[in-house]
Amino acid sequence: MSEGGVGTCPQVFVVDSQASYVTMPSVKKPRWAREGQRFLLLLVGLSVLGLIIEGCLIYNLYQKTEQAFSLCKFHHLCHNLSNPATFGHQDGTLSSQIGSKAIPTLWMQTQQRPFAHLLGSSKPSGENNVVQWENVGEAIIQNMTYGNGRLKVQQEGYYYLYSKVQIHPTEDCKLIQHEVMKDTRAYGKPIDLMKSRSNRCWSTSKAKPSEIEDLWSSFLAGIFHLQSGDEIFVTLDKIQEMRPGPTENFMGAFLIFP
Repeated sequence: MSEGGVGTCPQVFVVDSQASYVTMPSVKKPRWAREGQRFLLLLVGLSVLGLIIEGCLIYNLYQKTEQAFSLCKFHHLCHNLSNPATFGHQDGTLSSQIGSKAIPTLWMQTQQRPFAHLLGSSKPSGENNVVQWENVGEAIIQNMTYGNGRLKVQQEGYYYLYSKVQIHPTEDCKLIQHEVMKDTRAYGKPIDLMKSRSNRCWSTSKAKPSEIEDLWSSFLAGIFHLQSGDEIFVTLDKIQEMRPGPTENFMGAFLIFP
């Protein structure tokens, strides 16, 4: 062929399978991202653990409640509680279906607490100026004893003690002393618990003392710890001038904490 008729040869590309490839470096996560992922996984694990524990506790409580109800259904008190028509007060009294065992122990203890309220006597004067009282009418005593002006404690505890007296004047000036005393086996003589003193001078007019309506009253009250066997009594100077009457003179005590 002539030179002018020769065509151009095609280009040939040879792929070398043995050639090495250059790998691009991978992007590495920062440290805070890795730590955050671990912390998140930890929180998820704790949440799952908490749900498991809560489920166990609820199931345990459910089992105990079922057991309590299964035992209670055989008790007569549970039947009364489930039927309001037969439980509670009827005509001011407790239903006969409840019985004594259904009354709460605390309520029974409250009803049995010692207390006393004594009233002034028509003859209040006693030995050594000890005021005498009467246990009649509106007076009342429970779990305590009274005799010869003395209120005797049977149960140890903290008691609220109180006493009120009223005196009618018969002289121009005099010292009046009102005391609440305690006689205990721990001491050889009575102990003063409360005391009130007043130096009274009545009107200097020419009117007779019996015509002067100027009365002196004293009220004492306090909380004291008393032992079993202690005796509480009231003394009053000028006791012969004490104005008689159950509303003008009284004393009492009641247990507030055993």
